[in-house]
Amino acid sequence: MKLAACDYTFPKLPWEQTLRIARDLGVEAMDVALFAGRSHLDIQEVFSDLPHAAHRVLEALRGNGLRIADVFGQPGTVFEENAVNHPEASVRAAAAEFFYRLLEFALRCNGSHISLLPGVHFAGESEADSFQRSVEELAWRVEAAAKVGVTLSVEPHIGSIAPTPQAAARLLDMTPGLTATLDYTHFTYQGIPDSEIEPLMARASHFHARGACKGKLQASMKENTIDFDGVLRAMQRANYNGFVVLEYCWVDWMDLNRVDNLSETVILRDLLRGLDTGSLASIQKV
Repeated sequence: MKLAACDYTFPKLPWEQTLRIARDLGVEAMDVALFAGRSHLDIQEVFSDLPHAAHRVLEALRGNGLRIADVFGQPGTVFEENAVNHPEASVRAAAAEFFYRLLEFALRCNGSHISLLPGVHFAGESEADSFQRSVEELAWRVEAAAKVGVTLSVEPHIGSIAPTPQAAARLLDMTPGLTATLDYTHFTYQGIPDSEIEPLMARASHFHARGACKGKLQASMKENTIDFDGVLRAMQRANYNGFVVLEYCWVDWMDLNRVDNLSETVILRDLLRGLDTGSLASIQKV
């Protein structure tokens, strides 16, 4: 199992310090976020001088014995803003420019994986039209990324056009080459059982791990209902070879700021390591 952390787990710390925490946690790699208005790395500053920004990231990662696992791009402060499937052509053009810049940044950071959001249903048109536009927009992005050796994935999430495992599978079926950044928590929150989520593992190239339960998108490991033993078994059956990212977040949205991120990250890390080595009995019951 390849463990990674993400820089947005600790938004109140300086960016370089999040890397030092990841190093001390003993993970191999880092997910780097470019989120409009809320990531450590400011999108405008990064895009205004990509060579300089990438050099800073590479040097900081190397200095902490890390590599880049994923570049996660979100060009809007809300899901609709600059969404890949926005009805207005001018907005889609801006989203396309964001994608190309994100792709260049990933390449300059020696990255080979980027994640996007899949788009949303826009009021005033049918869900089918919003969905089809996402398929069309994501299809050319998959091809553009593949040409330079980068895997493109989307994270099915609450509030997107793919809020359920069935909708996510349909999006992947209709967009050849597209993969999933799979996060069970968006489905667990809705009360969807692991058994309905598990088939998506065969389509995943990246995995976000944290605790969740029905009604809580992010929960402590005491409250967690996701069967991570079953998750790792599903990974084995699917020959999953991507990163498993410790993805506790701290943000107001969906009350994701109600958990002790550091403690829960350590508990989850130890649980996953114990399951991975078959030594679950040595892990203190949470």
